[in-house]
Amino acid sequence: MPLTVQNVIDKLMEPIDSIPNTVDTLLSGNPDTEVKGIVTAFMATQQVIEQAISLGANLLITHEGIYFSHHDNRKSLEDNRIYNEKSKLINDSGLAIFRFHDYWHRYKPDGIMAGLIQKLKWQSYVEENQPAAAILTIPQMTVGEISAYIKEMLGIQYLRFSGDLSMNCKRIGLLAGYRGGGSLCIPLYEKEDLDLIIYGEGPEWETPEYVRDANYQGKKKNLIVLGHAESEEPGMNYLAGWIKTIFPIIPTHFIPIEQALKVI
Repeated sequence: MPLTVQNVIDKLMEPIDSIPNTVDTLLSGNPDTEVKGIVTAFMATQQVIEQAISLGANLLITHEGIYFSHHDNRKSLEDNRIYNEKSKLINDSGLAIFRFHDYWHRYKPDGIMAGLIQKLKWQSYVEENQPAAAILTIPQMTVGEISAYIKEMLGIQYLRFSGDLSMNCKRIGLLAGYRGGGSLCIPLYEKEDLDLIIYGEGPEWETPEYVRDANYQGKKKNLIVLGHAESEEPGMNYLAGWIKTIFPIIPTHFIPIEQALKVI
């Protein structure tokens, strides 16, 4: 029996109970198409789509949406030239694109977090996997040393931080993606007695401002901001490796992307 796009989707969703109003849907292509090759990526950028096609893949599994919004809002883009060129490429190629977001985050542990922790080689330091955060105790390092280590392990050029680069840290909260809001991070600092939180993305006037006031009061806290894609991309690389074990005869590739925002 040929392996279809729907077979792959069903296998990926199998470990998790049905999630209402999920964004995890087949965004393009035919579910009955026989899968010839699979690509995983954080984002279905135009460049990623072109590379997937050149690799002979006909199923692209992306963590975020194709058209620049969480809920796949295409109506406002109908007259947009960027949208139309990208949409034409996808339609002409017949590429099936499946978004794997909510279900992957619901895995235990969270698939995105598992990939990030593996990439950082911090598996043995994890004390607790919470629904939205991992709590770790690492060997003592300064904020500056941790930052240099992260850049080397994740292959990224720049980070943002708040706090004291010379401060020694052991207790860390790690949060991938858009989980940097104050309602989540601020209680974690106190409840888990954290020296440092590392997250992907969040409002700049919530957690960073808390860290600013904490340090002004002499209550030393630190923050490192990776970037959304930079924190979640390892989880999609991790997914590619897992898919290879499930469907070993299907060529499967992970395609990384460059950091979208640069430092002037």
